[in-house]
Amino acid sequence: MTTTVSPPRPPAQDNSWPAHLRATLALGLPLIGTQMAQMGISFVDTMMLGWLGAQTLAASVLATTVFFMVLVVGFGLAQAVMPLAAQAAGQGDERSLRRAVRMGFWVVTAYGVLMMPVLWNTGAILLAIGQKPELAALAQDYVRIVQWSLFPVLIVSVLRSYLSALERIQIVMWVTMAAVGVNGLLNYAFIFGHFGAPAMGLSGAALASLGTNILSAAVLMAFVHFRKGVREHEIFVRFWRPDWEALREVFRLGLPISLTILAEVGLFSVASIMMGWIGVIPLAAHGIVLQLSSITFMIPLSFSQVGTVRLGRAIGRKDPLGVERAGWTVILLGLGFAVFSATMFILFPRPLISLYLDADNPDAAAIIAYGMPLLAISAAFQIVDTLQVMGAGLLRALKDTRVPMFIAMFSYWGVGVPAAYVLAFVAGFGGMGVWGGLALGLAVAAVLMNWRYFRRDALGLIHM
Repeated sequence: MTTTVSPPRPPAQDNSWPAHLRATLALGLPLIGTQMAQMGISFVDTMMLGWLGAQTLAASVLATTVFFMVLVVGFGLAQAVMPLAAQAAGQGDERSLRRAVRMGFWVVTAYGVLMMPVLWNTGAILLAIGQKPELAALAQDYVRIVQWSLFPVLIVSVLRSYLSALERIQIVMWVTMAAVGVNGLLNYAFIFGHFGAPAMGLSGAALASLGTNILSAAVLMAFVHFRKGVREHEIFVRFWRPDWEALREVFRLGLPISLTILAEVGLFSVASIMMGWIGVIPLAAHGIVLQLSSITFMIPLSFSQVGTVRLGRAIGRKDPLGVERAGWTVILLGLGFAVFSATMFILFPRPLISLYLDADNPDAAAIIAYGMPLLAISAAFQIVDTLQVMGAGLLRALKDTRVPMFIAMFSYWGVGVPAAYVLAFVAGFGGMGVWGGLALGLAVAAVLMNWRYFRRDALGLIHM
């Protein structure tokens, strides 16, 4: 008699609401810690450069705007690894997981090489779009140093996507938190000339960022290569061996993600350029308010990435109830924080803006006065900004990236940018008009992204 042995069944998935809340927070809190630590690095940079005066701060806004616009495209390519690795992990398919991560490194490295000439000519780009020559020169000096950070930063991004998919993000959080302290010490040394280092001003901040990013990448690569539980994936073994099918899949998902992120970042970058047309004080105030808004945005962004992982793993194990409840959990948590951050912006605008300024700086009072109404508008769009990033993250888990790309382009460039220009320069609202355009573009994106996500079954977006 022949006996048929069935394969072992996977353990039953707990799809209760408390279980989803616990799982979301278990992944979300380290991701939030990572994002906040990363913003802490930017906060320290902005705060220390603000001590040097409005011109240096304004030049740093322009420089980081150009660098970040290039960087976010690489972030999008790296984020393609997350849904691919999450679904592979949900299926228990280690080979597909390894292929996605390796080819993620290939894609971001090739992108970094292509972008180096663009970054080297930052000064010419800024002059071409009407920025002041003295600001363009300072910005170029900064970018020609910090551009070499592109490679370690993108390596960290791929590793973060990989470790997030495995729900082992804690190491990234600890490394990034340590990087805040390292960056602060290096800034203090190279910006102001302490510990025997030369006083390099804005260029010193670039050198500090470069050193910090190289160290962070080295530590995470060592962790993945040697740590039990992840070294078995052999991510760096036969690293130079091509896998064209996996590379195409990473690029196919990653390019629309990149363009989606670029469309949004481009909206804020154009806003920075418009503020530069208005003047140095408005641009400096805009930079501070944008920094504050970016810090609060990190928490909804983190929950959005949690949604990508949690839905991806549920899809991999063919669990429709898990998909439904994982999505709602991250949306509700993100919205709860958006309400909290909006309240803080409304109640405490002056103390928040003052964090970035030296009280003895003669421009401080003018920057605070200009920034307070901008922060009020930022408070108003916390909800829609959260909803649009949630919708985008959940759609990525479904490997739906192409249509969200078109939604982003329409919302931010078809609505947001024209509205910002008209409100600022035609209607005469100045900086408040620029930020009003930002709010309108984000609102349109929020409606369209979430409409598509909640219509996912009717549109045939889930394949189990």
